Amino acid sequence: MKNFTPAVVASVTGGEVRGSIPAGELAFVTTDSRTIQAGCLFAAIPGARVDGHDFISQAAEKGAACVLCERFVDANVCQIKVPDTQAALRTLAAWYRGQFHIPVIGVTGSVGKTTAKEMIAAVLSARFDTLRTEKNFNNELGVPLTLFRLREHHQAAVVEMGISGFGEMRRLTQMVRPDLGVYTLIGDAHLEFLGDRAGVLRAKGEMVEGMGLDGVIIANGDDGLLREHDFGHRTVLFGLGERCAVRAVDVEPAGESDMGCAILAGQRRISVTIPAFGDHMVYAALMGAAVGLELGLTDEEIAAGIAGYETVGSRGRVVHAGQIVILDDCYNANPTSTRSAIESLTRLTGRHVAILGDMRELGPAGPALHRAVGAFAAERCDAVVACGLEAKEIAVGAGPDTPWFARLEELIASLDALVRPGDAVLVKASRAMGFEKIVNALTERYH
Repeated sequence: MKNFTPAVVASVTGGEVRGSIPAGELAFVTTDSRTIQAGCLFAAIPGARVDGHDFISQAAEKGAACVLCERFVDANVCQIKVPDTQAALRTLAAWYRGQFHIPVIGVTGSVGKTTAKEMIAAVLSARFDTLRTEKNFNNELGVPLTLFRLREHHQAAVVEMGISGFGEMRRLTQMVRPDLGVYTLIGDAHLEFLGDRAGVLRAKGEMVEGMGLDGVIIANGDDGLLREHDFGHRTVLFGLGERCAVRAVDVEPAGESDMGCAILAGQRRISVTIPAFGDHMVYAALMGAAVGLELGLTDEEIAAGIAGYETVGSRGRVVHAGQIVILDDCYNANPTSTRSAIESLTRLTGRHVAILGDMRELGPAGPALHRAVGAFAAERCDAVVACGLEAKEIAVGAGPDTPWFARLEELIASLDALVRPGDAVLVKASRAMGFEKIVNALTERYH
């Protein structure tokens, strides 16, 4: 790790040291005892179920260079004690980020953050050695671990930044300090903590506090809140509307797994094929193009980067299961992303069946928002199926004949009566619902 030594850890955090401080740069940073290896920094974080301090002796045995902790334990390893391990990690991550003078792109929004992050990274990888956030490392613990993966060969970084409350983005942006801040969409997510969409924008708008004066905002111009918001920085709008500086025209499916469009930016016209399905993928391509244009990529590099995008997990993945087509979008859900997924479903051929589940963290507005999604789905789909205690309101909104199941197992047992050969089926709910079991069951039945 660049200039990152145990001595630096002690100095930057102001921690109390027990044991001799080893020389040499640290190999990497981990909070997971299962990944401890020789030369690493192990950060012991106390949790509700597992306390990292219980693994400090194991870290010593595996050859960790030093340990960041909140209390000393009897172990033969250099220990650096701080009042709050997680806060110290954020301080260290901010220091480490400062060692790299490369373009860093921060990505946030209510929906599509991971898709946007992957698309932007795919585009930048056409020219630059690009670091990107892995897995779901987009929170106050994951973002430091992402930044600690920076190495001297990296030429750009794309960091996903997810929050659920006020103040979180401020802490994230103090570490990331993005040169470009990308906003996907402001939707009805985390309303339990943020109140309304204006609150969502206010919380996510904290990202600009960590940007330099020459920082650039890339924002969805088809989102009224983002379009009218004054970020205090030069802002590039993307979308389908004519007011957008980077916009898509001639949008159409390219088969049942791809999307095609032309991206317009000033006098430039870039024809692209997106190797994933759904209208939301066009927006992802626009974000990738907008960032690429800001960083000087050619039309050919942008088109090649978009063509090289790979779908991540259950995020709008099209599954051809023999007799049916499944739109697997069960990684997460809120009203905005669910409406978008329903619109994408209608682009597929066949009878359109939407299997929808609970959308979590919506607060007092939850029942009404579930009903509204049910009504939206009923207007556009041939059949709607709801599952989950909160999703009962989806069934209410969709109409009196809408099947509703309290438990996932009950729905799976009834799939033969709900889905027919030739159907196009959307499967979507919040991650905790475990709707991937429905995707697996449908694939086994109809493959």
